[in-house]
Amino acid sequence: MSRKSKRSIILSAASAIILSQGVEKLTLEAVAKEAGISKGGLLHHFPNKQALIIALIKESSDRFYAELEAKAAKDPHEVGKWSRAYVDVTFNDDKKEEDLHAALTASLFTDPELLGLYRNDYFLWQKKIETDGIDPVRSAVVRLAVDGLWFAEIFGVGVPDKKLRDQVMEYLHQMTK
Repeated sequence: MSRKSKRSIILSAASAIILSQGVEKLTLEAVAKEAGISKGGLLHHFPNKQALIIALIKESSDRFYAELEAKAAKDPHEVGKWSRAYVDVTFNDDKKEEDLHAALTASLFTDPELLGLYRNDYFLWQKKIETDGIDPVRSAVVRLAVDGLWFAEIFGVGVPDKKLRDQVMEYLHQMTK
């Protein structure tokens, strides 16, 4: 097993614990057990819980940004491509969404200053969205609506039914043209 794949297994285990049991159950021992490795093996990759949470944030954020860039690059229409990519990528992969949710939750409840890592990446995404050729207010409304829907789904508060959600997504796409 390669170092990268073991690292991915550890991060997936940490994410699974946060999502199924809560941040308070996130311990190095629990992650090692969930990942099926020794605590020493885990410590080889992550010397402490903070390093593990930082990796969760960075990996999920990097993966999201890579998907965002790939989606925008494939869009044949230059105007609005970053806004459309943001709509699509935010809702196209439940695993990615769960990993980012777990990472942000862990940082919020263990060390809120770690959100700064995500904040920096988010700032870059936001700038690309605001300067993608559509009115910056319109692109901001699209981004904020996507974020609001994402948070509603994460926390299970005010989640629209599938039909309305699909209509909202289509409306957001129309706003990017």
